[in-house]
Amino acid sequence: MASGFLKGTLILTIAGFVVKAIGSINWILLSRILGGEGIGIYQMAFPIYLLLLQISSAGVPIAISILTAERLALHDFGGAKRVFNISFTMLTITGFIASLAMYFGADWLISSGLIAESRAYYSIIALAPAVFFVTWISCFRGYIQGYEMMTPTAVSQIVEQLLRVIVMLGAAAILLPYGLPAAAGGASLGAGVGAFGAFLVLLYYYYKLPKASSTGESYDGPRESAKEILSRLLTLSIPISLASIMLPLTANLDLLIVPRRLLDAGFPMNEVTELFGYLTGMAVPLINLATIITAALATSIVPAISHAYAKRDHEGIYDRTAGSMRLTFMATVPFTVLLYVLAAPTVTLIYNAPKAELATQITAFSIFFLGVHQVTTGILQGLNKPRIPVINMGIALVIKVILNWTLTAIPWLGIGGAAWATVADIGFAALLNLIYIKKYTGYFLDISLLWKNVVSAGVMGILIFLSYHYLTDILPMWANFILTGIEGLLLYVIIMVLLKGLNKNDGASMPLIGRFFR
Repeated sequence: MASGFLKGTLILTIAGFVVKAIGSINWILLSRILGGEGIGIYQMAFPIYLLLLQISSAGVPIAISILTAERLALHDFGGAKRVFNISFTMLTITGFIASLAMYFGADWLISSGLIAESRAYYSIIALAPAVFFVTWISCFRGYIQGYEMMTPTAVSQIVEQLLRVIVMLGAAAILLPYGLPAAAGGASLGAGVGAFGAFLVLLYYYYKLPKASSTGESYDGPRESAKEILSRLLTLSIPISLASIMLPLTANLDLLIVPRRLLDAGFPMNEVTELFGYLTGMAVPLINLATIITAALATSIVPAISHAYAKRDHEGIYDRTAGSMRLTFMATVPFTVLLYVLAAPTVTLIYNAPKAELATQITAFSIFFLGVHQVTTGILQGLNKPRIPVINMGIALVIKVILNWTLTAIPWLGIGGAAWATVADIGFAALLNLIYIKKYTGYFLDISLLWKNVVSAGVMGILIFLSYHYLTDILPMWANFILTGIEGLLLYVIIMVLLKGLNKNDGASMPLIGRFFR
């Protein structure tokens, strides 16, 4: 796999961790400023904000990335620019309408009862400008990613988060003397300022993109009309948007089913609430954190596959698919085992909730399946097959509902049943994606490589289990946890090298450190 492709993944991964870290610090500080009641007012406006973003721009960045990469693969720089211009015009209109709707509809949202908290008015109107600017940056990010350039996206994400946090904390603190509604509204202003800052960053990179005249390449083929480009943009973006909606839909179904079935199993209401929090509020966020690498990989694989697909480069498609899956194995299998073995200290140190161990151990298996699902979804989107992942997620969702209803009501399983349903859901969706990947690229699973990963991670798991328990009475929990985690990853790499699952070529292809292996 090309070093440039890996570099893009690494850059997005680092940005993802930085953004998460800044967000975590911000949440702690904002909670101290606003308190529980103020945070509640602040949060009231977000469902409407996210819904309007879904309507105005969801799925569009990936669609723009695909169309741009296709045009660039054919050296049609003018066609790529037309994709951007048409997309930008469309998103400007939809973003402007959505932003106005949120601003002028704030009173109606409260008076109609859709938002029960009247004090959320300032938060609603403060978020309205962010809707407009986010649609702009989604267009720029998609277009620049079509050039297989991930640094602009990464830099803009970090700048957006930094500005958002600075304004959020500053405005909340300044406006707090005027009451919680004003302070919550001030905090909401951060989203718009952050998005505008990201837009300026992307605008800078946009003007640095290579021009057709500087490449020496020309394109003499047919040119797509504005109507054709708009039609393809919608054809791609709507299924991608539907796929993003599936995740909150799944969460809402969990909310409807899991607590009810836990009650049917004989758990008291206070324990039901506690168990549900362990799964959805503690275990699942850890899974999302552990798959930051594959989320970045899924973003960078789309234009890479689209580029090869436009040129009918079947060998290139296969190589990119195989390379991305190879990285997926190495980014998910060891972390699956690490979280499973170290679930107890993880939930104790992070959440001070040792009872969340069971839910975390079971959902740890989702790390592998979610990583595979993310990357295979990106590959299928790059192959112009965005409907397939949506259909597969829908089928898997039906299976999850059945398992949630059945397993959660078994007393000895309880929340563990809901956790297994979550694993089955994402696992089945990933398997269906792989079947279609085999159909369209010829690649399925490299069983030999997967087996080497599993053996390496399995041996690592046994050794860190013994090490952690041996050091329990010697080191404090946090030191033992960090030391064991580092020890585990080093053991995994050593065993992979011994099994020839990693070699010199793998090291040489890595960005930043590759030159040391050549």
